[in-house]
Amino acid sequence: MAESPAVSARALVKDFGPNRALDGLELRAEKGQVLGVLGPNGAGKTTAVRILTTLLRPDSGHATVAGHDVRSEPHAVRRSIGLSGQYSAVDQNLTGYENLHMVSRLYGMSRSRAAARARELLDDFKLGEAADRPAKGYSGGMRRRLDLAGALVAEPPVVILDEPTTGLDPRGRMDTWQVISELVRDGTTVLLTTQYLEEADALADDIAVIDHGRVIARGTSGELKSLVGGERLGMVADTAHELPRVAEVLEEVGTGSVRVDERALRARVAVEAGSRALTEAVRRLDALGLEAHDIELSRPTLDDVFLTLTGETAAADEEEQRDGESARPPSEVRSAERDG
Repeated sequence: MAESPAVSARALVKDFGPNRALDGLELRAEKGQVLGVLGPNGAGKTTAVRILTTLLRPDSGHATVAGHDVRSEPHAVRRSIGLSGQYSAVDQNLTGYENLHMVSRLYGMSRSRAAARARELLDDFKLGEAADRPAKGYSGGMRRRLDLAGALVAEPPVVILDEPTTGLDPRGRMDTWQVISELVRDGTTVLLTTQYLEEADALADDIAVIDHGRVIARGTSGELKSLVGGERLGMVADTAHELPRVAEVLEEVGTGSVRVDERALRARVAVEAGSRALTEAVRRLDALGLEAHDIELSRPTLDDVFLTLTGETAAADEEEQRDGESARPPSEVRSAERDG
């Protein structure tokens, strides 16, 4: 008999008035693996997270987490998960150590165990030196890391991370990736929503791209990139006046429509035989007496995947809630045991 998945969502539907946030969503995360969930703003990522963490009830469909039904066994689900959401659940007036000690105590740990676990996590997330400082003095990235540490206090079998590295600097992002990788090596299952394809590259065993509340593509990062196809050639024009002419040259050597960023004076297009296309573009620009800067030949990015699959680019800001409400903070999950 096949082992049941750690996270399963089947035919999930959720409406907010006339707006359908989830339209038959299907997700499956195997035990000890990372499922990356990608999608543009309003795709339904956060709505799905709220259902899987019992903060929201689906209108129809079925979902289980760690073998527990989100409808009929919400308390068992909450005992089985850690959640780091888009909004930091950090008490600004407590120190980093006090925040984690408090969460540990809410999970029922003894004082000595809570103290040890708090110090352990502070070290893991490179917050040891700031452990005894009030969190209101932390940078945004430090507060994000402290929030993620709080999600891992009880060493849950399933961890749900809703864009966990948003706002982190490159070093903080790499440290977070390392912690997530160690979690998976220890057998934890991770459901990760992200807008960084490199994050999915580094962490996800499987990726689901969702749009308008349903999965429109699924596979590894490499498989998704193959759907987009080819390489991307980008150039920065010398002046705004020259940008249209640079875009014309790229259109001539490319295989699709040119994307132009007028603010950055940058044009970008999909190409085949990338190095040959690059050489030809430079030759044509030279013949026109034009000069381009920051010439780049690269693999498809997250925006390329989104643009091809959904018709829009990925946004770097937080996902808008279709019901007009802000997501409830992860502290509601962490303290849920007090309610039942």
